[in-house]
Amino acid sequence: MRVNDRIRVPEVRLVGPNGEQVGIVRIDDALRLAQEADLDLVEVAPTARPPVCKLMDYGKFKYENAQKARETRRNQTNTIIKEMKLRPKIDAHDYETKKGHVVRFLKAGDKVKITIMFRGREQHRPELGFRLLQRLAGDVEDLGFVESSPKQDGRNMIMVLGPHKKKSEARADVRAERDRKAAARDADRALEQAERTTRSDAAKDEPKRERRRSENVDLDM
Repeated sequence: MRVNDRIRVPEVRLVGPNGEQVGIVRIDDALRLAQEADLDLVEVAPTARPPVCKLMDYGKFKYENAQKARETRRNQTNTIIKEMKLRPKIDAHDYETKKGHVVRFLKAGDKVKITIMFRGREQHRPELGFRLLQRLAGDVEDLGFVESSPKQDGRNMIMVLGPHKKKSEARADVRAERDRKAAARDADRALEQAERTTRSDAAKDEPKRERRRSENVDLDM
């Protein structure tokens, strides 16, 4: 991107700092207008005829672009696919355990590949695996959706679940929950400290009250 004196053309189509169209002007006039406005002349469309240039604060422009690029990189995450394997005749306890792992993965913003493994005669009953996958998808529908429908792959049947939330959103939720728990712990500690202080003050006042009662006793009795 060429700026100011590096723009070597006889004329340019000039755009003002607020996006207003100034028109085609000589390069010397464009540079003079930039200098008078204490701005830079920046070539934004070099392949146009004539090239399009804009009056702007080039340093601020570069800074804002760098900030946007940094934000984009921070929000970009590598797609992670977790895998969970089940048997078509899985018992209720194991199913709940496996489902718990799937829930955790989806909450974290990860995709989950569900694999049903068939053995022996189970290979002739693919409907068992299909129904199990449908059941699992229904149980976690609040957290994820079926990204890839169940399909047979040799002795296995595979389905992919995608999270409703993006990875960045899931991380933000985790941070918010962590902050909420930390605030609750701090509040509990503050309350506990206040109660200890109250008990300590009460204990200090107790001997004084005992002494006052003893002073009121009639010694001649």
